Amino acid sequence: MSVFASVPTPLTSWGWLVAAVVAGFLIGAVSPATIIARVRKADLTQGSGNPGATNTGRLLGLRWGVVVGVVDVLKGLLPTLVALWWLGRPAAYAVGLACVLGHVLSPYLRGRGGKGVATSLGAILAVFPAFALALVVLFGLIVWRTRWVAGASLSAAVALALWAAFGPLPEPVGLGRFWGLAVALLIIARHQRNIRLWLRQRSR
Repeated sequence: MSVFASVPTPLTSWGWLVAAVVAGFLIGAVSPATIIARVRKADLTQGSGNPGATNTGRLLGLRWGVVVGVVDVLKGLLPTLVALWWLGRPAAYAVGLACVLGHVLSPYLRGRGGKGVATSLGAILAVFPAFALALVVLFGLIVWRTRWVAGASLSAAVALALWAAFGPLPEPVGLGRFWGLAVALLIIARHQRNIRLWLRQRSR
């Protein structure tokens, strides 16, 4: 039985699911940071070297960092929302994860990409909106207290993992738990360098 059998739309085939996942990956792979940096003649290999909102803000100013962050959120939010509305929650999980993977493994940047935090937030807003707002509050509080964006991102990822493992989720619960844990672990993996630096500082 198809997982889309109960969705009252004509988009009920696996072909549409594959097309949606591929589209999500390619949309997620678009790098607004790289585009803006080229227009502004900036070198994103400076700073942290990461083509994301934080490094853009560091090199080009807060305004451009905010622009990149908003676009990165939207490219996770909009494809996932469309999939949720037209194909159902299982497809939304697949498309949301594809958007994040596209961001971190962008084929337009030869497999290089950002850390996936903002794009993950967009996907989470689509499937778990209330919890996503709680993550935004947590992230903002930690940045306000510590001025450490990577630490706030890691804290939000850990919170997502805990909520995915133990919190109340919509049906299908098992798929939602897997998806939340996968996104959280992907964000943590992309912050390995930050974790190593933090551990090195703590050991001094």
